[in-house]
Amino acid sequence: MRLTILGGGGFRVPLVYRALLADQGKGRVTEVVLHDLDPARTAVIGRVLADQAAGVPDPPSVTATTDLDEALTGTDFVFSAIRVGGTEGRVADERIALEEGVLGQETVGAGGIAYGLRTVPVAVRIARRVAAVAPDAWVINFTNPAGLVTEAMSRHLGDRVIGICDSPVGLGRRVAAALGVDPASAWFDYAGLNHLGWLRAVRVGGRDVLPDLLADEAALTSFEEGRLFGAEWLRAIGAIPNEYLHYYDFNRDAVAAMRAAERSRGALVLEQQCDFYARPAGGPGSALEAWEATRRARESTYMAENREAAGAGERAASDLESGGYEKVALALMRAIAHDERTTLILNVRNRGALAGLDDDAVVEVPCFVDGNGARPVTADPLTGHALGLVTTIKAVERAVLAAATTGSRAAALRALATHPLVDSVAVARRLLERYETDSPHLGYLRGKADR
Repeated sequence: MRLTILGGGGFRVPLVYRALLADQGKGRVTEVVLHDLDPARTAVIGRVLADQAAGVPDPPSVTATTDLDEALTGTDFVFSAIRVGGTEGRVADERIALEEGVLGQETVGAGGIAYGLRTVPVAVRIARRVAAVAPDAWVINFTNPAGLVTEAMSRHLGDRVIGICDSPVGLGRRVAAALGVDPASAWFDYAGLNHLGWLRAVRVGGRDVLPDLLADEAALTSFEEGRLFGAEWLRAIGAIPNEYLHYYDFNRDAVAAMRAAERSRGALVLEQQCDFYARPAGGPGSALEAWEATRRARESTYMAENREAAGAGERAASDLESGGYEKVALALMRAIAHDERTTLILNVRNRGALAGLDDDAVVEVPCFVDGNGARPVTADPLTGHALGLVTTIKAVERAVLAAATTGSRAAALRALATHPLVDSVAVARRLLERYETDSPHLGYLRGKADR
């Protein structure tokens, strides 16, 4: 079985390859093709993968190419993890937003909109090439903003593109540990959009045990989301939000913490990764050791400003280990390739699963997966507050899609001004003007007549 990784020089590729090395089952992935426009980055990652494969019997072969059609031809699965504009683009997104007094984060608020405006045109071109060159392939999208990009690609690939995210997986794992239950034996009632969802029930043996957790102060504050949001707020809403909801529920605190930080999250990641990718071949220690040290430093600082604002302390040691999106990707591939039924929380077209959204809207919900792909499980309706937020953000996403696919500057402005974390049309206008100036990838909007 052949797997093509788009963004093959990306920092997280070794996580995927490590999961493939551990999979010794029948019908496993035997060939990995790395596609990236930067051969130097791909070469560095290639050395890490070679170190990982050392001593492993019959590891998947690894080849690299800068030609997209060559990478796609004959593939069974496509894993998309591209970053249009690089980490430098993320740094600019965050800086501009914070200088305008609003949230600077790569997938939420103004930063997420700028990232989407850069990424969607490229994702659409990729989807069209997949449809033309590898129509039988399944696309697994991890490119952020994952829900938005998956919806853009689904307009050309239908249900053969599925978005994944490790946030719901981590949330479920932490809640299960706090409850003392086996995650494999529980049903997690999770619903919303990517980076905008809520865990509303945890059913074990037919009984919802989430109320037990909400009633137990010590257990409720024993894991990251409990410390981020606080027991009082979690009891008030009767659910456990995805960690990214902290940017909405505690927006003023998060913005203040980010503005007070010595450097943005993107700037820190850029520095870490520049040091890693600049490491000379044959330098002291192995490429794998250098990658692992950088990965752990990256994970330890994840959402550091939010934890600082909430007084949540350091990340738990268990959250520094891998086991998130790469395991979801592997489970998804195996279920489809071998018709092995499983249940995963995925980003798929709604098809009536979540009331209040149309069938083509990509949502993040539990799905039954088998050889026919992923089918969303019908969910209980969202509460008023959650539904209002979800429908508003979906309207923002649709405006981004309109801007990115038609070049409408008015749609781009509408996306920024409609977002609840951008507090003024005047601020939205300034943001758009600055993003147009600072990002060459948004030049297609510059000078466009509003329409």
